[in-house]
Amino acid sequence: MSRGDGPDGLRSAAQPGAGEVTATVIVNAPAERVFAGFTDWDRQGEWIPFTRVRVVEGDGGEGSLVEAVTAIGPAAVRDEMRVVRVDPPYELQVVHCGRMLRGPGVLRCTQMGRDRTQVVWHEWFHLPGGPAGRVAWPVLWPGSKFGLTQALKRFARLVEQGKLP
Repeated sequence: MSRGDGPDGLRSAAQPGAGEVTATVIVNAPAERVFAGFTDWDRQGEWIPFTRVRVVEGDGGEGSLVEAVTAIGPAAVRDEMRVVRVDPPYELQVVHCGRMLRGPGVLRCTQMGRDRTQVVWHEWFHLPGGPAGRVAWPVLWPGSKFGLTQALKRFARLVEQGKLP
C-alpha cells in the first residue's frame, strides 16, 4: 500500500502543489471518442514517451489506482494515481499519491463542434526538495509543459487516425 492510499495521505496529496503544468490540444473527433481514448489506461504508453501505464486496482474508473512508470535506461519514475472523479465525456480527476509525484490532476474535454474537442490537461504537483525544489521548478517547468504538450499532440493524431481508442 502506498502512502497515498490512506485517507490522510490522499487528502494531503489532493491539495494543489506549487508546480503547475497545463497543456491544451484540439482533437478533430467527438468528445466521447477523445475521452474514451484518454481513459484507455493500458494504451497511454502509445502516446506518452518511455511510459508504461496499467490499472493496479479497480476497473480504471473512480476509486481505481493507476500506475505509470516512465523509464529511460536504468532511470525510472513511478507515478501512482488514484482516480477520484470520472464524468464522461467531460472530465477525469486524479490525485498523484506516490512517494515522489503528489498532487491533483484534471483532464477536461470540451466539445467545440460535432467532430472537434478541446482537451486541457492540468496538474498541480507538490515540489520535492523544499526550497531547492521551488528554485528548480522554473527551470524544469518549460520541459514539463513541452513534454506534456507533445504527448497530447501525439494523442490527438492517434485519435484522429482512428488508432485510439
